[in-house]
Amino acid sequence: MAIAPELEWLGRPEVSLPHPEITYIGCARCGTQIAGLDGRYACAGCGWVNDWSEGHSPLPEIGLPA
Repeated sequence: MAIAPELEWLGRPEVSLPHPEITYIGCARCGTQIAGLDGRYACAGCGWVNDWSEGHSPLPEIGLPA
């Protein structure tokens, strides 16, 4: 099923962004090994989430329509 042009995301970046890196860490609360993207993690076992600012790279900015 094709997405109608008017429903496509308008903030799509003009340049290609680097692919995120899958990283692993032991959960800070329960010790379960968890995977994340670029150093941002969320544990499905206990609900612990690290702060977004602890990631390995800046988050992409969103492009809002003018």
